[in-house]
Amino acid sequence: MNTTAGAQISALDWFAIALYFGVLLCVAWWVVRKSKDSAADYFLAGRNLGWWIIGASIFASNIGSEHIVGLAGSGATSGVAMAHYELHAWCLLVLAWVFVPFYMRSMVFTMPEFLERRFNEHSRYVLSIVSLITFVISKIAVGIFAGGVVFATLFPEMRLNVGGATIDSFWLGSVLVIVLTGLYTTLGGMRAVAYNDAVQVTVLILGSALLTTYGLMRLGGWGELRRWCGSDMFNLWKPLIPAGVQGTWAPVIETNQAGEVVKQAWYFNGNFPWLGMLFCAPIIGLWYWCTDQYIVQRALGAPNQTVARRGSIFAAFLKLFPVYLFIIPGLICFALAKSGKVPELAQMIGPDGRAIPATSNGAFPMMVQYLLPPGIRGIVVAGLLSALMGSLAGVFNACSTLFTVDLYEKWKKGASQHQLVRTGRIATIIMVLIALAWIPVIKNAKGLYTYLQAVQGYLAPPIFVVFFFGVFFKRLNGHGALWAMIVGFALGLFRMAVDTPITLGLQDGYTPGSFLWIINNMYFQYFSVLITIVSAVVMVAVSYMTAAQADSTIQSLTFGTATEDDLRSTRASWGWREVAASGTVLVFILGAYLYFRG
Repeated sequence: MNTTAGAQISALDWFAIALYFGVLLCVAWWVVRKSKDSAADYFLAGRNLGWWIIGASIFASNIGSEHIVGLAGSGATSGVAMAHYELHAWCLLVLAWVFVPFYMRSMVFTMPEFLERRFNEHSRYVLSIVSLITFVISKIAVGIFAGGVVFATLFPEMRLNVGGATIDSFWLGSVLVIVLTGLYTTLGGMRAVAYNDAVQVTVLILGSALLTTYGLMRLGGWGELRRWCGSDMFNLWKPLIPAGVQGTWAPVIETNQAGEVVKQAWYFNGNFPWLGMLFCAPIIGLWYWCTDQYIVQRALGAPNQTVARRGSIFAAFLKLFPVYLFIIPGLICFALAKSGKVPELAQMIGPDGRAIPATSNGAFPMMVQYLLPPGIRGIVVAGLLSALMGSLAGVFNACSTLFTVDLYEKWKKGASQHQLVRTGRIATIIMVLIALAWIPVIKNAKGLYTYLQAVQGYLAPPIFVVFFFGVFFKRLNGHGALWAMIVGFALGLFRMAVDTPITLGLQDGYTPGSFLWIINNMYFQYFSVLITIVSAVVMVAVSYMTAAQADSTIQSLTFGTATEDDLRSTRASWGWREVAASGTVLVFILGAYLYFRG
């Protein structure tokens, strides 16, 4: 058995990476020693997390390696366009000010459990199962894919020979990170995840800031960046206001020798339609930041409303960083390649002078490889690894909590605290094994990464509807919520079933003009808005066709049933600091929109 590593990673880099893992090990060991054998401690860190830990953990869970790879690649190809999604930091303010009071009053462990309190048990089961499936096929799969891109770029020559078989860097890196992440998540639960996230966020921000700084220094400063990229790549408003909605799609028609059309499809050409960005993007953002177990579980680990709100606001502030630490490096990479100041990057520029999308996916790791000095490179590599580990740990922990609290505890009435913790650990181990099993699938399925990015657009709308409508309108009942989710998920799964054969290359396309062709070629944001509208109509219609829930059964769970004590408690939980911090986040968001105008 032997290994070889790419020459670009020096001994000093390996020392920095080893130091990073050593710190994670020490933190994990300290957390395990403090852990108690109770469900509240294992799944919610004893509801005793500090606000800065909550904020850092929310941010770390969101920023996976796929985030870094995708944003930097997008920056290299289309400029700051994807910043729209990163500026959804305001959605975390909605979590802080609208949902935190309801979640903290209900003292729930999971989002499906909150639905049961607000509506009925059936709603809980539907959301639990859909959430588990979504986590497995999207978050784990996409995270491993992007992690593989990082390892393949930074460690191309790393090999492990075992019994005559050669294991490449994609496998080595993915297996190592999955196993280590699974180990500390299994042993320490939420507390281990949250505290390691705090370490990982520090390393990630520091490493990315160093890369941005070195890139600008090599290029010659911010003015040179704007000169080489041009105003078009600095125009955040362009995707929202294309020449016409039709301009967001490019028709591709193939004919045979007789001139007959044999294939016709429409491909997205890089502009986001303003209607989709105006309506769909906020829907997905509010679902993700306010109702997804993967994110909200950190806020549930707070001891009270004040800490949960401050943690959410801090996470909103951290959410502003990706624009400057991940998207801007993509622009810098493009400028360095186009200017010839880093010749090794020339491979990413096409004949038309624009970045090649396939090559641009490696923009961030290529900059790490060719730009940074030894030692600093190791810190940034550690940051990339921390991004992958943080997002995977969040998935493992969320899935473990959903399965144990929403399914196992309901099946096994009267289960002891020890049994719940043991089941949670077993569930985490199973998730690790599923992640390992995904590696060969992800490595060989070229179209899977793009396809899975659209999954949340098809499955999120009904969840958004039942949570937001459920909190704001007390008249809507469990029957309406259940049917809204059933119909909404059915529409989303139908669209996914139509898209899958085309996306994975199993089928060329559908007959032009046919029903399935129209469904397949409808832009995913428009279809997502359609699902939202249908789910809302179904929820309202079914609720008003059936009896209303008694106010006593949903007390404190909606604005209309909040008691005077609830209102006084919420008002006492915030002051001028929280208001000022929220206002600062909004000012930064507005500032970004005003600056990035081309």
